[in-house]
Amino acid sequence: MQHHKTIVIAGAGVFGTAIAERLAWNDTNTVILWTIEEDVVQDINKNHRNSKYFPTHFLNTTIRATNDKEIFRSADCILLVIPSKAIVPFTNEIQSMTKEGCMVINLAKGMSDDGAFITEKIPFARTASMKGPTFAIEVLNGLPSAFTFGGSKADYLEFKEEVLKGTGLYLDHTVDIRSVELMSVLKNMYAIAIGLVSGRFNSPNVDFLVYTKAVNEMRKFLTLFDCDPQTIFCYCGLGDLGLTSLNDLSRNRTMGLLMGKGFSIDNSGSSSTVVEGCRTIKLMGEMTREKGLKEEYPLVQALYRLMNEGESLNDYMMATFS
Repeated sequence: MQHHKTIVIAGAGVFGTAIAERLAWNDTNTVILWTIEEDVVQDINKNHRNSKYFPTHFLNTTIRATNDKEIFRSADCILLVIPSKAIVPFTNEIQSMTKEGCMVINLAKGMSDDGAFITEKIPFARTASMKGPTFAIEVLNGLPSAFTFGGSKADYLEFKEEVLKGTGLYLDHTVDIRSVELMSVLKNMYAIAIGLVSGRFNSPNVDFLVYTKAVNEMRKFLTLFDCDPQTIFCYCGLGDLGLTSLNDLSRNRTMGLLMGKGFSIDNSGSSSTVVEGCRTIKLMGEMTREKGLKEEYPLVQALYRLMNEGESLNDYMMATFS
């Protein structure tokens, strides 16, 4: 017997809308999008479209949208697809209105303002993290897509067998939630690193030279954070790094490409072109310096000098290859 579940997705932007569409393929799911954007709510409910983000796509007619936080009282599962910096205060606000046993899954990629993992800061007992090599437009268009589910084995099996049944979305699993969160943070930084050399050389040889160095550093970071180093082999590890660093749909890779071609990028934090990877470069660059590990993380240090200390692009390239 199928168990009907109410899935509330916090965030009706690009990825929230895409994941809602796929979860609606399973007719035992009741899928509701929550957003602060009133125009998006009206568009979804009246026209079955989210024209603001996907102007040419009609959505499954069973998907509903709301801007009323009371909807979280009915949720069996909450998916967090809002900006990473907003998640901790948001979850603190809704915690008192959620029912006991609600599963909360973080799909946002980033860290909280103090550098902590988001899943360690949200006030829920039943939490998980889900990341993988998934561009939103391909998820929306129905292509097979995969994630790593970081959480308990029981939650993994329930989500996989009940919520994802018939959606064409696939999972691998680790109980190490922190490792999944960490991979999603690091891949943005290394996508910039690889984009830089792609913009300069347009060479598969060079791309994979740096890609290999990036994989080695990511594995070292897993150990540094006391995470499971085997997570590098999951969808959230090698898979998401490859997707983000080697495909031009990635904003972080695109930023690197533009810089590699000589375009100036505002890294002050005041420009909309600053993406998540820039924040990670500063955080990880400073942390590895404080721990006396500069030599262990040459790509991170080269990125840090380029982005924060005014080192030249040529100096970055030389440091990357050495």
